[in-house]
Amino acid sequence: MLLAVALSLIGILLGCSSPAGTPPATAPGVPLSAAPDQPPATATTGAASAPPAPVAPAASGDATPTLTPLAPLADLRVVLDPGHNAGNGAAAATIARPVADGRGGTKACNTTGTATRDGYPEHAFTYDVADRTRALLEAEGATVILTRGPTGVGPCVDVRGRSPQVNDADVMVSIHANGSESSAPHGFFAIVVATPLNDAQGAPSRALAADLVAALEASGFSPSAGGALQRRDDLGTLNHATRPAVLLELAEFRNPAEARAVQDPAVRQRYAEAVAAGITAWAR
Repeated sequence: MLLAVALSLIGILLGCSSPAGTPPATAPGVPLSAAPDQPPATATTGAASAPPAPVAPAASGDATPTLTPLAPLADLRVVLDPGHNAGNGAAAATIARPVADGRGGTKACNTTGTATRDGYPEHAFTYDVADRTRALLEAEGATVILTRGPTGVGPCVDVRGRSPQVNDADVMVSIHANGSESSAPHGFFAIVVATPLNDAQGAPSRALAADLVAALEASGFSPSAGGALQRRDDLGTLNHATRPAVLLELAEFRNPAEARAVQDPAVRQRYAEAVAAGITAWAR
């Protein structure tokens, strides 16, 4: 009897330390509320399940600029004056009409221009070089105005000379070729006004001429034996200009070697590149 009572008391004491149905204690750091059929959470489980932290943007100094630089000649306005015109030869009365020469006198509206001995005309050469120069300058952002198209009559020298101020241009370059009959003429030359009628015809025009001469020489063209820079007061195209202006005689059409060269499109492109380079150098 006493033995049965003693055994009963021992059973009650053992049952109080671990009630039936209660799971054994878990490892330290694991929540006691976790369901028994789920894997225990680790200390980093919460961080792993959270959205990834945003990546900090790169410092502004490390970013590569994406803005397109301003075109280098965006503020430049240029008048290119291709000498003569294709229709002048059939309009003798029109081009012979007297117009103001810019110095109180008159001179003929225009002329037919020269030609090589095999018939290549100055007007075709000057337009092609001017148009190629236009394309080069416009590619750098400049605004370019040509005084004429590839065909037509004129315009007269007074209209050409007033073109830079009429078009609010910064500069004018008149493009020609020479037809000298003197012995063995060769090379190019630039012409500026000898006796300036305004400030633009003075130092600014001479500076433009110097840049054009330098660019032509750098491109491999030889200056005239008579000098790379000449001064004259009888050219209405220059006399009427109130902006820096230069007239270029790019080649001697009666020189056999130069007459062949000017008929090569690659040579005309070289002339255009040189003229564009000279204008660009002056503008900077």
